[in-house]
Amino acid sequence: MFEFRDLLQWDRFVTPSIIKPFYTLIVALIILLGISGLLSGLAMMAISPFGGFIMILVTIASTIVSVIFARIACEFILITFRINEHLGALRDQGGMR
Repeated sequence: MFEFRDLLQWDRFVTPSIIKPFYTLIVALIILLGISGLLSGLAMMAISPFGGFIMILVTIASTIVSVIFARIACEFILITFRINEHLGALRDQGGMR
């Protein structure tokens, strides 16, 4: 994890340390929204069974796609920081001028 003094210094990036809890928070939010959509679809089935069924299917599909997209976005951020670390190591070795 990171310490408070890391927020005041620029020697170390904070984002790689907080991206995993951020991803967990985003997934929890997506699941809560998915549950809300499922409950709305069940309530809609009382009015229109076909519309409610379609809403449930769309909610399930969008929840799955949203979790996958959140994972891809977080991995992209981590890869960007990892590339920066590797380029810094190459520069320190004298590989790049």
